[in-house]
Amino acid sequence: MLFPTLEFAVFFICALAGAWALHRHSRLHLIWLLSASYIFYAFWNWRDSFILLGLSLLAWVFGRCIFASTNHSARLTLLWMGCLSFVLLLFYYKYTGFFLTMLPLAWTEGWAAEGAGFVNPALPLGISFITFHAISLLFDAYRGKLQRAPGLMQVCLYISFFPQLIAGPILRAAQFLPQLERPLSCRNLAITRGMLLITLGLFKKVILANYLGTTLVDPVFGGSGAEGRSLQAVYGYAVQIYCDFCGYTDIAIGCALLLGYRFPLNFRNPYRAATIQDFWRRWHITLSTWLRDYLYIPMGGSRRGLPLMLLFLMITMLIGGLWHGAGWQFVFWGAFHGLLLVLYQLWLHLVPASLDRLRRSQIWHAGSMVLTFHLVCLGWIWFRAADFQQAWVLCQAAALEIWQGRVFEQADPFAMAAIALGIGMQFQPLRWRAHIERWMGRRSWLVQGILFGVAVSLIEFFGPIGIAPFIYFQF
Repeated sequence: MLFPTLEFAVFFICALAGAWALHRHSRLHLIWLLSASYIFYAFWNWRDSFILLGLSLLAWVFGRCIFASTNHSARLTLLWMGCLSFVLLLFYYKYTGFFLTMLPLAWTEGWAAEGAGFVNPALPLGISFITFHAISLLFDAYRGKLQRAPGLMQVCLYISFFPQLIAGPILRAAQFLPQLERPLSCRNLAITRGMLLITLGLFKKVILANYLGTTLVDPVFGGSGAEGRSLQAVYGYAVQIYCDFCGYTDIAIGCALLLGYRFPLNFRNPYRAATIQDFWRRWHITLSTWLRDYLYIPMGGSRRGLPLMLLFLMITMLIGGLWHGAGWQFVFWGAFHGLLLVLYQLWLHLVPASLDRLRRSQIWHAGSMVLTFHLVCLGWIWFRAADFQQAWVLCQAAALEIWQGRVFEQADPFAMAAIALGIGMQFQPLRWRAHIERWMGRRSWLVQGILFGVAVSLIEFFGPIGIAPFIYFQF
């Protein structure tokens, strides 16, 4: 069930009512949320629920063993055994077919590709996010960040909690497990903020992302209607993927707040970034910090000198690109961002200090922001394209439109308005949202509920017919 649907609304109201009816009975409360999470996941494919349960049990066993062991080498061995187990499972489901395409044809003939009739295993929904949660649990247990040995029910809920189950944000065990142990109180609920985030997320997804996807991005990247609209589609996809994914996480964070739990921030106006490093501090924050803390830093980070640091950056981004999809276009996208990060670090280390004053100027900052945005948009072409050939054709078409001055020749005014609004939202002062939240907070619960209902109804009325799945569901 998708977030912006009536069936999810009914499901969530039932889950919310049951959770708060049982909030004084911690064990029953956790059982209720765990049952709701598995019902939510089973709605997509009930057979995959057994995979989810199996991964949760495996994470609990390794987490308990790591926590209980007092021998450092044994703890380290258990950590790497557990991580390797989850990585191999992810590889099997997500990358087996991709790996086989890289083998020499003589190796695969009569075995995997044709002789044995190999079929790539069906990808369980959210398998990448489930794996990341499990690995986080093992690392946090190894690093001593858990206050007590993780319980089976707590681990299962941590991995399967339905607001974040399919597409994040990625939770840390050390941050979420303690929330399951604290007694819930209605006085600490951020109801107003939760409703505002759900409303904003629905607007981003249903109005902006869906409209741009159906009227501009999908037709152009699908091969039809590309004449004179290639560059528009590139900008449109930049806004679509932001509004789609940020909209999902806004709804997820809002739902969690209404249930009494807090999720980490996942986006912070990424298209305002003035450097590529700053972009990754603002875009999919829980993924970029996960890659930093559990991959880049364990490899050595910046502790082993500049050449190795640049190598670790490139490896991290290559793995990050491959995590997004089993295809060479995702590898290229990761390598592209890795190269940009490497060049940025070289710039920081090699450019004379005399340019520091220029780099701190407003003009330089504005120019850097524009350059960073367009470099990110260039990378999005390979992220969205079906293959290299389509990406290259689209780049050529966009460049030709710029050269011939035909960028807005076939412009859809509503699509242009959606793109402008999506980018303009990046520059919205944070105090505006704080003012709205305070104003809403001074209203009665009845008035807030009515306003929330009216806003959701208007979004449903003006949104396109049908709701496309969230883009990050495929990862």
